[in-house]
Amino acid sequence: MPLSKPAPRKPIHTRTIKCDGYEREDGLWDIEARMEDIKHYSFENKFRGKVEAGEPLHEMYLRLTLDEDLVVQDVEAHIDHFPFTGCPNITVEYKKLAGVKIGLGWRRAIKERLGGKLGCTHLTELLPVMATVSIQTMIPVIMKRRREAAEAEGADIKKTRPPMLDSCHSWASDGPNVKEYAPEFYTGD
Repeated sequence: MPLSKPAPRKPIHTRTIKCDGYEREDGLWDIEARMEDIKHYSFENKFRGKVEAGEPLHEMYLRLTLDEDLVVQDVEAHIDHFPFTGCPNITVEYKKLAGVKIGLGWRRAIKERLGGKLGCTHLTELLPVMATVSIQTMIPVIMKRRREAAEAEGADIKKTRPPMLDSCHSWASDGPNVKEYAPEFYTGD
């Protein structure tokens, strides 16, 4: 266990999030997420009756279909387990993300279209994670294709700015990783 040994405790709640990225045969990309909440104790729910320990309180699915430029082409949301009668009614609202590009302004677009009572807290929380998964899924494949195409045309691939530059601490343009892996874009001393 990478964390220090905890104080004595008992489990109460577990949230599991699983995300997968897929390259489609039609040139688009699917990023899928599944979120499940379980309680480690049984309890009564006014809508569902008794919810047994380990039975999902929430079980939700979300799929973003993206083009190569990270623009949302379609969204599908589905809710299997939920605590209130109206929960599944919100899934259609996630289509409002069609046309939005993952990148700068992504979180703002989510908040404008699906923030607060306009969406489901749990589905909406998946969207920033799915953005990161889309980058991890798509960028290596797309960059390899673009690099191979540029090399075939005789272009200098060293002039192509890495898309992850300055996106996090490890890819700081003045940091050691950029100095080593993309020295032409290094801005340090």
